[in-house]
Amino acid sequence: MEKKRKIKSILIFSVLTIFIFVGILLTGTEKTETIKEVMSDAVLHESSKVNFFGVIVNPGLISAYIVTLLLLVFAIIIRIFVFPKFTVVPGKLQLLLEEAVGFFDGMGKEKSPHRNKFVSAYIFAAGLYIFVGTIFELFGVQVITTRGMPISLPAPLADINGAISLGVISYGVILFGGLIAGGAKGFLTALKDFSLPVSMSFRLFGALLSGALVTELVYYYYNLSFVLPVIVGVLFTLLHAVIQAYVLTMLTAQFYGESTEKKEKEVK
Repeated sequence: MEKKRKIKSILIFSVLTIFIFVGILLTGTEKTETIKEVMSDAVLHESSKVNFFGVIVNPGLISAYIVTLLLLVFAIIIRIFVFPKFTVVPGKLQLLLEEAVGFFDGMGKEKSPHRNKFVSAYIFAAGLYIFVGTIFELFGVQVITTRGMPISLPAPLADINGAISLGVISYGVILFGGLIAGGAKGFLTALKDFSLPVSMSFRLFGALLSGALVTELVYYYYNLSFVLPVIVGVLFTLLHAVIQAYVLTMLTAQFYGESTEKKEKEVK
């Protein structure tokens, strides 16, 4: 009986392999853009602008609005319908929420032992935004560009403007942490680390864009554009979602802790 199951599984796998191979051979090869144009548009979005209530914007901005709205609605639902039902013995959803909050709270306390209430809340929000924003592109939400062509919305941070915005906001948290802890002198000391927003921004942008470019490259060539882009896209997206959420939150908490700790020692 077990042998028959193995034979049946092998036959099914073989048939699926043949279908995939035939699909690869029959996939259309007609292309309207060169690989150079595809790569350039993935970075600059020159030909994939979107009309947003009369304003021409990059599709990443639409993604940012949608992700922000989803997170706000989710937070409201959790606060109104889930929090009142919390129990001493947590259920699955309560346990998941407590683990997520506890992870970032622990990171904030570890990296910034003196002043960590605000930074713990901030890195939780930033990490959640990065993770959800990155996996958002897997859902393939379609919009129509100004050229009349449909495209799938990218991750918000795959747009350089979105990455710079988050990097600058994180740097602002570090700056004002130094200001609160040490006054104007603390603010000026933290201001010396002016490379932080640049490094944070381009780290986010580069990591997320690399996954997008690899997927575009794989999909462009017809002999690789069947099944394989799905696997590559999902793996790269999930990997970047976890890694980049952790890296940015850890760096923000680390520099925030250094900024506030130095100033507190000087005040004492």
